[in-house]
Amino acid sequence: MSRTFIIIFLLLFVLLVSGNVISLYTDWLWFAEIGQVPVFTTVLGTEIKLGAVLGTAFFLALYASLSWAHRYRAAAQWHRTEPWMDLAVRTQLDPHISRLIPTVAMVIAFFTGISGAVQWEKFLLYLNGMPFGRTDPVFGNDFSFYIFGLPFLSYLQGWAFGMLMLILLLTAALYVYHGGLGMTPRGPFMDAAPKRHLLILLALILIVKGIGYRLSAYELLYTTRGVVTGAVYSDVHARIPALNFLMLLAFLTAAAVAAGGYRRGWRLPVSALVLLLAVSVMGGTFYPEILHRFRVQPNEIVLESPYILENIKATRFAYGLNNIEEKEFPAEENLTSADLARNDLTIKNIRLWDHRPLLSTYRQLQQIRTYYDFVDVDNDRYLINGEYRQVMLSPRELSYQNLPGGANWINEHLTYTHGYGLALGPVNQISKEGLPEFMIKDIPPKSTVDMSVARPELYYNEMANDYVFVKTEAKEFDYPVGDENKYTQYEGSGGVRIGSVLNKLIFAVHFGSIKILLSNDIVDDSRIMYYRNIMERVQRLAPFLIYDRDPYVVVTDTGRLVWIVDGYTNSDRVPYSQQLGGVGNYVRNSVKGVVDAYDGSVTLYVNDDQDPIIRSYEQIFPGLFKSPAEMPADIRTHLRYPQDLFTIQSHLYATYHMQDPQIFYNREDLWNIPKKDDRDMEPYYTIMKLPGESKEEFILLIPYTPARRDNMAAWMAARADGDNYGKLVVYVFPKDKLIYGPRQIEARIDQDGYISQQITLWSQRGSQVIRGSLLVIPIVNSLLYIEPLYLAAESGSLPELRRVIVAYGNQLSMESNLETALGNIFGKAAAVSRAPESAQPEKIPPGEKPAEGIREALDHFEKAQSLLKNGDWAGYGREIRSVETILKKLSEKQ
Repeated sequence: MSRTFIIIFLLLFVLLVSGNVISLYTDWLWFAEIGQVPVFTTVLGTEIKLGAVLGTAFFLALYASLSWAHRYRAAAQWHRTEPWMDLAVRTQLDPHISRLIPTVAMVIAFFTGISGAVQWEKFLLYLNGMPFGRTDPVFGNDFSFYIFGLPFLSYLQGWAFGMLMLILLLTAALYVYHGGLGMTPRGPFMDAAPKRHLLILLALILIVKGIGYRLSAYELLYTTRGVVTGAVYSDVHARIPALNFLMLLAFLTAAAVAAGGYRRGWRLPVSALVLLLAVSVMGGTFYPEILHRFRVQPNEIVLESPYILENIKATRFAYGLNNIEEKEFPAEENLTSADLARNDLTIKNIRLWDHRPLLSTYRQLQQIRTYYDFVDVDNDRYLINGEYRQVMLSPRELSYQNLPGGANWINEHLTYTHGYGLALGPVNQISKEGLPEFMIKDIPPKSTVDMSVARPELYYNEMANDYVFVKTEAKEFDYPVGDENKYTQYEGSGGVRIGSVLNKLIFAVHFGSIKILLSNDIVDDSRIMYYRNIMERVQRLAPFLIYDRDPYVVVTDTGRLVWIVDGYTNSDRVPYSQQLGGVGNYVRNSVKGVVDAYDGSVTLYVNDDQDPIIRSYEQIFPGLFKSPAEMPADIRTHLRYPQDLFTIQSHLYATYHMQDPQIFYNREDLWNIPKKDDRDMEPYYTIMKLPGESKEEFILLIPYTPARRDNMAAWMAARADGDNYGKLVVYVFPKDKLIYGPRQIEARIDQDGYISQQITLWSQRGSQVIRGSLLVIPIVNSLLYIEPLYLAAESGSLPELRRVIVAYGNQLSMESNLETALGNIFGKAAAVSRAPESAQPEKIPPGEKPAEGIREALDHFEKAQSLLKNGDWAGYGREIRSVETILKKLSEKQ
């Protein structure tokens, strides 16, 4: 029988392991490709060692307990005279029990070891955790204990508790089988030996439970059930003392239970267990609740103030809010055309194109073929023709769902292997037709500026499929030229060399395709590229980080395309810090990942060397991370402050800028992020000169409004250039004057007769007006509000930028471009940012007065609206046709 069990176990082992072995081998080849085999071996070696130690410990403990129980089978023979013990199967099983015990213990220990191996990260951090230099106010431990030590200790405690419980149950089952305990017609019984054995196991469980009480006291430092995150008054004065007492009581109960195994009767162990249970309920639940209700609630602000203060300090540290510099911003209304001229570069870089309409326009104008697509449009800045310019760019990726000839294996994995090039243009230039201007466009890429794309192929991107083969005997599609196609042969080092038929077989099994093995186009020198999605690529290399949702592509000085991915370290174990779902309660943008779009090489650079978590990982994986100084200059100049992190910080700062516990408790100075279409405004990148600075820089910006009010309270900026990278500054407005907030500006636009009528007019006859993001642009000590308007057919997807609205103080202006709108408010001298020729205001022949035609059209339109209300459909039709005639004449004249 034991031989049968061993054979079954070996078969299960082979089935479970065979697929994993192939995956391990292909992963090893991938890590070798990117030069990071030590990362692979460190993780695998730790998994094997930890799994082996935990599995062996479980095997020895279970085997010893079952063997001990099996030794007493002869002493329990008198119970076999009972009728319920006369089982025919017992005669067949008894000779095999001795061989079954190690087999069962081995099988269970194997799976226990596998489950324990996945805790490799907690184990390595436990051994290599770096100090934070900050201690908690309750126990005085360094934060590193809670972030690196406590998670692994809690796992071990839970593992030991579960192990002992399972051993107790299996041991009791064996005693039942041997007749040492069970039920008879006269009632339950237990022999002295089983009693002694099982109570010793129960005593060990109680010792582990006592340790758990102490660990639970530590975990109260990041509980969320109080007025703030962390241990509050009732926790510190009731729950923690109760848990400490329960730990001691559990140890005493364990001693009483163990002693009860050597005494007749059950009074001692049962009394001890009942006492422990009663104290647990009273001290752990009832007493803290009574203290909170009758002592804390009537004096909450007084008693909870120290813990609110700890929450404020810990949260500001954990999210990087404690280094934010606050400054006053007077929000004056004395801006002049001369001020605009001195801030010419800021005006030139005001973003008029929103991501969503621009993405649709890029797809229409630059997709070229149906099998290409643009996934996202990103903001960045470049020195173009000697001028610092903000641009929007999007790589042209291959869409495998739309390949010509339909989906087939050769097309997907041998022929169509990569995307090609990108579209890049300034954020504020528009053509006469209301379309974006391009600095780089088309296939092959054509540039109108002093930057170019020398290596436009995108083998690694956001839309990549599972795998492709390059350097094969098949033609590899490069890009279309008219009705023909250009083909290429990959020249890089990306991918894993096939090398042998055995490797072909392994990859065929791994990817589940026999065509890999049978294909004659795949030769020894062919290379297979897998894990081509850039997010999957960095996650495979460093799975212990979390990553920003918005990777972006950069054109290097040599014309290569590389992706930049922001990586974060995080934890949910910082004492007293505010918890956020999906993040935890600590986050740092500690890593910048760079992935080459052509060869797939991955380089991780440390971005925050003050972060103890990333320093711990540097110690665990020496050689994985490079220092900031090693990053090439042409990549460093394109680092952005990540929008996801800034969103988290700006939302938290809206509350945690209040540092007085009483003000914080009453929410007296709470801020909000302004709403746009019932959603929080998104932060936006812009190039501007911060107040008091000497030159423009690339920043990320978001405004604030007071809670339940729409006027402006402050604005936050994250700096991203040079030595100022990562610095956060908040400019606070005076509280004794009204500064319009975004919603108030939107309301003023809606209430403006001319603008609202124009929007209504454009929305007729199958068109729709898309209102872009309202941008708040600080200039000198004043604020400009900019909102673009796009016009698109309801059935189409080619939005055109038709108008720009500028608001300043109590003035509004809507024109066809930004320069003219600024000129209406500040005078013609304000048009300091010379628009491209195609974007200049349309020239009107002498003697023509378009304003008169517009007023006439509006008169007819207002009459039409009046006739419509009165139900005069015929009159309504006449007036609308008059409007159409006037607009056509104006269009021809202009």
